[in-house]
Amino acid sequence: MARRFLGKTTLYLLAIFGALVLAMPFIYLVSTAFTPNAYVLSIPPVLIPAHPTVQNFIDAWTTNNFGRYFINSAVVAGSSTAITVLFSAMLAFAFARYSFPGRTVLFYGMLLTLMIPTLVLIIPQFVLAKTLHLLDSLQGLVVVYSAGTALNVFLLRGFFEDIPQDLADAAAIDGAGIWTVFWQIMMPLARPALAAVTIFTFLTNWDEFPWALTSISSGDNFTLPIALQLFQQQHQTQYGVEFAASLIAVVPVIVVFILFQRHFVSGLASAAVKG
Repeated sequence: MARRFLGKTTLYLLAIFGALVLAMPFIYLVSTAFTPNAYVLSIPPVLIPAHPTVQNFIDAWTTNNFGRYFINSAVVAGSSTAITVLFSAMLAFAFARYSFPGRTVLFYGMLLTLMIPTLVLIIPQFVLAKTLHLLDSLQGLVVVYSAGTALNVFLLRGFFEDIPQDLADAAAIDGAGIWTVFWQIMMPLARPALAAVTIFTFLTNWDEFPWALTSISSGDNFTLPIALQLFQQQHQTQYGVEFAASLIAVVPVIVVFILFQRHFVSGLASAAVKG
């Protein structure tokens, strides 16, 4: 009994220590964002500022059109995430429920694209975007970001395959068509998987930097990753303002996770039970 108690205590302590290690960078980010610039580089570092201030956030939001860049990122990430999740669900539903010539070849061929490094595609994407007149535009970012569906299709296909076929057959007997089965049966049942895909897709699109840097040349179309880089170059000593800007950029990701966490956690739990 004592050995079991000691083992659980050790496990909990290790979990708490690991959580603190993982959370420390974010804690330091929040602390520095509220610290006046004069005290940011104090030695030893102070996690709880003696004179917290919100001036860093005001300066970050009003400097260098940061608010506009924030809106650009919200529009691009939100639009591309919605398009990606929708088309990924459609493709996954087709691969999971219907047999057609070349289905296996198409599916595994799509998965092979996951082995190609993203940076290798920069030049072909640039040539294609230039041909389609999508360079230096938010629409061009949305189109390129929406093309990354392979991993989402793989995840959603497995979830759709686990849904009993009897539900779709019963709906078909009642006169439901393909779209009715997809929208009213499959999509509601796939909420946990859709929540996970939405979170991962939004995070990827929100943080994407190489393609945005390559394709966007005018300042009005910059997104937050580019804005943060430019911001750092222009304010190399104002770490409080830089960290405040970074914290502002993290907020939408936290909001999206909070909105979808219930379905996301239930999806992980159901996957663990199946495993």
